[in-house]
Amino acid sequence: MSSASESLRILLVDDHPERIALLEEALSAAGHRVVTTLASGVDLNERVAELAPDVIIIDVDAPERDMLEGMQTLQRKAPRPVVLITRSGDRERIRDALRAGVSAYVVGEPAWERVRTVLNVAIARFEEYRRLERELADARSALAERKFIERAKGIIMQQRKLGEEAAYHAMRKMAMDRNIRMSELARAIIAAADLLA
Repeated sequence: MSSASESLRILLVDDHPERIALLEEALSAAGHRVVTTLASGVDLNERVAELAPDVIIIDVDAPERDMLEGMQTLQRKAPRPVVLITRSGDRERIRDALRAGVSAYVVGEPAWERVRTVLNVAIARFEEYRRLERELADARSALAERKFIERAKGIIMQQRKLGEEAAYHAMRKMAMDRNIRMSELARAIIAAADLLA
């Protein structure tokens, strides 16, 4: 992901032509390019897939539930930093927007001379969230692999009448001899045991 000091391709969502003009002017002055502007009721998923913007800026009086649900879908399919500019500082709406994947929530008319700062905050928060998601997925995967290895080790211990350490070393040697990962070997051992059971 680029930082806001580089030129960004921006998808802008707003229903008010005068606000669109101000946003486009501020973004252009900051060196960014608005790839398209959309009305707030338009489904973002298709347009984001087609245009691949770096950042989405949504300027609405108050975020609607349908919009937030659409944003959740978007963040699952094609995650992007999203800046939401709104006139609503309601705590519940802010919470809902952040859950939906909004990276920066700006209340009121933004001071667009600070557009770089707003975009940098959105990009940094988005990247941090994505990093945490990857770490969580890696941890879950490692835990699942560990469970398979432990189960397979138990099967080896029972079948070969080995202690825990000896069973683990036997599995490690088998994995190395076959040039496969321990988790792959564990799945094969479990599948074979299930087949023979």
